[in-house]
Amino acid sequence: MNSTTDTASVLRGVLDRWKAAVDSHEPQKVAALFTEDAIFQGLHPYSVGRQGIADYYDSQPLGLTAAYRIVETRRLADDLVLGYLSVDFSFSDRPTLDVSLGVIVKRTAEDWHISHYQVSRLD
Repeated sequence: MNSTTDTASVLRGVLDRWKAAVDSHEPQKVAALFTEDAIFQGLHPYSVGRQGIADYYDSQPLGLTAAYRIVETRRLADDLVLGYLSVDFSFSDRPTLDVSLGVIVKRTAEDWHISHYQVSRLD
């Protein structure tokens, strides 16, 4: 397995679970995919830690779904992977929101978790 395939596989392992939890509107499950001290920047003021992440996703409307595509990956260290993604957030009552997402996932004792998450709108 080459390093690009390996890093993409690591990202998909975390982001597929993130997508499933977002799509089913399960904020606590979303938050559990992040490290305890994760820096989270959605389209609202940033937060640090799982509670802020759970609160952010709890405030999202029912019917919100996410579709992502990995654009670039980098292995920063044995236990750190950087991902740059294109994400379409779809809503039941308004147009799809297209954003760019940067994540850093970190291997912890349990599994890989998101330690940094930053959304940007490139309008």
